[in-house]
Amino acid sequence: MTSTRALSRRQLLVTSGAVVVGFAMRSALPGDPPDAAGAVPGPEVTPDPARLDSWLTIARDGSVTVTTGKLELGMGVSTAFAQIVAEELDVPLGSVSFIMGDTARTPDQRGVGGSTSISVGANPLRQAAAEARRVLLDLASARLGAPVDQLTVRDGIVRRKDDPTHSVSYGELIGGRHFDVTLKTSNQGESSTVTGSARPKSPDQYTIVGKPIPRIDIPAKAAGRFSYIVDVRVPGMLHGRVIRPTPPGAKLLSVDAPPGLPGVKVVRKGNFLGVVAATEWGAIQAARTLKVTWSGSGATWPEMAGFYAAMWAMPVRDRQVLGRVGDVDAALTSAARTVEARYEWPFQSHAMMGPSCAVADVRDGGATIWSHTQHPHQLRDGIAELLGLPAGKVRVIWVQGAGSYGRSGHDDAAGDAAVLSQAVGRPVRVQWMRADETRWDPKGPPLVVAVRAGLDDRGGVVAWDFVARNISMSGVSPQPSHAGNFLAGQLMGLRTDNIDRPATLQESYTFANKRKLGEVVPWPQEASPLRTSNLRAPGQPGTTFGGESFVDEIASAVHVDPVEFRLRYLQEPRAIAVVRAAAQQAGWISRPSPRANISRTGLTIGRGIAYTPRGNTRLATIAEVEVNQATGQVHVTRLVIAHDCGLIINPDGLRGTIEANLVQSTSWALKEEVQFNREGVSSVDWASYPILRTPEVPDKIEIVLINRPDLPPSGAGEPAAVATAPAIANAIFDATGVRIRTVPFTPARVKAALLHRA
Repeated sequence: MTSTRALSRRQLLVTSGAVVVGFAMRSALPGDPPDAAGAVPGPEVTPDPARLDSWLTIARDGSVTVTTGKLELGMGVSTAFAQIVAEELDVPLGSVSFIMGDTARTPDQRGVGGSTSISVGANPLRQAAAEARRVLLDLASARLGAPVDQLTVRDGIVRRKDDPTHSVSYGELIGGRHFDVTLKTSNQGESSTVTGSARPKSPDQYTIVGKPIPRIDIPAKAAGRFSYIVDVRVPGMLHGRVIRPTPPGAKLLSVDAPPGLPGVKVVRKGNFLGVVAATEWGAIQAARTLKVTWSGSGATWPEMAGFYAAMWAMPVRDRQVLGRVGDVDAALTSAARTVEARYEWPFQSHAMMGPSCAVADVRDGGATIWSHTQHPHQLRDGIAELLGLPAGKVRVIWVQGAGSYGRSGHDDAAGDAAVLSQAVGRPVRVQWMRADETRWDPKGPPLVVAVRAGLDDRGGVVAWDFVARNISMSGVSPQPSHAGNFLAGQLMGLRTDNIDRPATLQESYTFANKRKLGEVVPWPQEASPLRTSNLRAPGQPGTTFGGESFVDEIASAVHVDPVEFRLRYLQEPRAIAVVRAAAQQAGWISRPSPRANISRTGLTIGRGIAYTPRGNTRLATIAEVEVNQATGQVHVTRLVIAHDCGLIINPDGLRGTIEANLVQSTSWALKEEVQFNREGVSSVDWASYPILRTPEVPDKIEIVLINRPDLPPSGAGEPAAVATAPAIANAIFDATGVRIRTVPFTPARVKAALLHRA
């Protein structure tokens, strides 16, 4: 299955005029009202996943409401879920709607992350819908006086096969009532599975799953009816802003509210300092004019210019062997030749287009929080601890916001709002501004990679030694389960769950001797603007950048075509299939890199490939680039990807997810790098933290989908973001003969490398 585009978005927008109109959008999903009445919950009981009624209900009109702890982050998951439920129930797709991420109404599925929305979140819905269909057919059998095997179902109507005029609808059978059926549950890691007595359909029976269904959320978004988190309004709501330490790590010494700020409430708890006002502009003005005295900072970190060298010099706090085959040291010693290189990946921001926002209503011993968190039930627990309330007195209602893709600032904004609301006894809305977002969001951690390979006298790889060193992947836990995991909690003196988690390289090369080490170095995380946490495909873009760039370096050293070289060391059929499919789609011509007869002036072009698994998903990405050797500017003219994530639920939704991954990861590779100094983060706007703009997106994106109905879906939210940077780096090398080993590939960095080439 191939996706191509005759006219790219870049071409369309560059060659046409446009009027950009901003407007608020209301939600198309139940549970996201634009004007929400504040409500203090009674003792809350999270819906029991063992009850069928916790997963879906059927109304008298036959409409189906699905309740799930998984969330729609803008990648079309709700459409795929609707296809799964409609398939198993035999109801019209349009009759299925969702309530997502409401701790009072949805089961706890540990939120979303790790590309598990479909791979993990789909199974309970499939099982619950199949079980509901079984119960409904039993009811219909009694009503219609025919055995179940003599009944058919279509569009929620059950009919007798021998007399289709005898029929009954799902709504008539159970509309508005409970199923009162118990499911079997079991825990698997962070997720639970459920099963009933019914067996779900097999893929060869599917009529809805696997079809390119348009996303159900787009019409409301396009028409301006969708409600985002920024649109939530609560009666009596005030507005808050938080003033962060300057410099980071400083202690709050004194606060003086100048005259001319009537109605402004100043909230201070330890080093947490906030203001609350009747209007958002009033809160902004108060935060800017408040006279605050901070101490000097006790936090220290290296200057940015020498940061990567400093990382190699830091003491290792945790070292783990993440993979070992054979005797690497002996093989390196006896190798005819050794190749080695180092690679560098920067701090990166989530850089959401819409900054974080939350609304909190903390009154009378209870709290309701509206948030675009990725982990509603865990946010409930953390907010309860932060406020000193029982978890059962806190309700979190998820409302869609700007895409986050990891531990962004949304949970911190919720913590800010909760503390301010508790202090003033009124609902409070906290809207971060651009500088808050890029300066204070948890950052994707930097890492450095060192790789050595031993080669025999025929150019074969006899040893592979890979070391990735990073600041902890979870300096701030991606799960906001504890008070210290909020920026507000840390400023109040609470400790975060700083977990030493190394980055690892996922690969499947059959090198005879192979070792992979992950090392974590210490870093100040408490209330730091450079605290680290999950960013899309945590850590793997950086390790894959090092690993797949180095595979290319070896291939070049032994004068072998990069595709051919990879295929020599891949044995898994799925891995071989994606590499070959990408090469075929790209029209790859076998030859070593770099290309022959490279001119040292003007524009030059090149191609590069990178392969990676992520979990059970396999993909290969090919980049074609154009390098302006006078300016160092790199433009990606074409991206080709072959993608195998098992069973495909919705090919259109999958293409959109993959394409978004490719665009975002191209931005990482070419643009994104958090700038900092010893005073803190200096990337505070789109000028100091640039991202890929519309004229800069790849001219052409081609997607080859490999459907495997015999395998369960394995996730697509992250994998396609992983191999883009090394594919582009390999293409730059092919075009210029220069190897860029530090991300991002900025014009200045590329031009400097070109000036120093041999």
